[in-house]
Amino acid sequence: MSVSRRDFLKDMSVLAGAGLYLPSLWAAMKYDRKAVLDLFHVRAADTDARVKAGIEMNRKGPMLFTFKDKDGKIYENVHLKVTQKAHDFKYGADLFMLDEMPSAELNAAYKARFAEAFNLATCPFYWTGLEPEEGKPRYEANAPKLYRRPPPDLCIDWCEKNGIEPKAHILNYATVTPKWAVGDIAKEKRLLVKRFRELSERYASRVRMWEVTNETLWDADCTGGNIANLYRQEDLIEWSFKTAEQFFPANELIINEAHCRVWEGTWYQRERSPYYMQIERAMRKGARIDAVGLQFHMFHTAEKIAKTASDFYDPKRLFDVLETYAKFNKPLQITEITIPAYSNDPGDEEVQAEILRELYRIWFSARGMEAIIYWNVPDGYAAFSEPGDFSCGENAWRGGLCRFDMSPKPAYQVVKDLFGKEWRTNFERDVGGRFAFRGFHGTYELEVTANGKTTKQEFVIRPNFNDRIEIEV
Repeated sequence: MSVSRRDFLKDMSVLAGAGLYLPSLWAAMKYDRKAVLDLFHVRAADTDARVKAGIEMNRKGPMLFTFKDKDGKIYENVHLKVTQKAHDFKYGADLFMLDEMPSAELNAAYKARFAEAFNLATCPFYWTGLEPEEGKPRYEANAPKLYRRPPPDLCIDWCEKNGIEPKAHILNYATVTPKWAVGDIAKEKRLLVKRFRELSERYASRVRMWEVTNETLWDADCTGGNIANLYRQEDLIEWSFKTAEQFFPANELIINEAHCRVWEGTWYQRERSPYYMQIERAMRKGARIDAVGLQFHMFHTAEKIAKTASDFYDPKRLFDVLETYAKFNKPLQITEITIPAYSNDPGDEEVQAEILRELYRIWFSARGMEAIIYWNVPDGYAAFSEPGDFSCGENAWRGGLCRFDMSPKPAYQVVKDLFGKEWRTNFERDVGGRFAFRGFHGTYELEVTANGKTTKQEFVIRPNFNDRIEIEV
């Protein structure tokens, strides 16, 4: 079974009280790496075929070049160099530790690792962190520090400087509403309208993607934080999205849900899944849901992970879930990912990397997928823990892509290589006067040499764009 954040913290407090800590416990456990990877290996041939076909169909497109001289005559031979400069597909992580690391050297390393590997950053817009005191929002880059909550101005400025798209998380996370905002329904809605308006006025033109609701399928009596009374109302989703549409008419509005409510056991029943039916009902009632978010936090102990592999690490089931939610004909996002390594043992880190590669391949190939977003970049700075304390909270999973000192794990290199090398279209060759190929959706630079003359220009490959270009050399 899956472990919720609340139950995890409760269990860890019991263990800590008994003088037992997770690193030593996990070291004593037998992490059955073979069992965890078994279904990936057994289904490898079918998975490879589906991934290859899906990538060709969903992530790539055609392009036809015709090379002419100034008189319109087609050249017989040209030298061609095509370089992909950027992906349309978004791949990223949360940016919660921007300028939050304990030293200038670690801050620099964090920024470098992030910018080298990602083109999207999830920025924290949690109400509790953005406005801990009513009427005193922490928008400015120099706002008072709050752990794992860098101010929006700081995040967005850095993203724009580094060519990274910022994404907002989240407008109405009802189970972590500030205490001062909890009250009767009218009060909560009035304050939310004010919050939506202020965020729109300040950031709508700079942030395209906005998650509107998050984790709304938890039992209201089993959630942490401060629970807004609006959380218990039947129109929570509809009201939140209709209000967001009012203030963010040109932005992408995203619904988001917890991993176990999407993929796990009886929570997944295809079109009868609670999350599917929640989305279907909200859209039927007029909610403008532009994209569907699916979390993938593997909060499972090393002892239990092999038993849950049939839910989370079975390619056939993963494809089935993705195909079900693609039926809405809305973009899909894997919004939050944690794949535990459990320890700093090289073997455990290699398993984390192999799992991540298998998952990213499946997700990247899926119809409608537009973004894959890992959660914590470094180990030791996750939620519900003090920095460097691996005995509790989400630090215990060691689910980062980098270690506590920001040195990259194999998993980091997997993500960087997939999007930077394997899923890139780059080539140089001699061709005839007309040349066709398929490339990954994105922005390119073309360099052509013919009859001693060279010209350069940019072009794009993406659905519903011009796929025939004439180049005069």
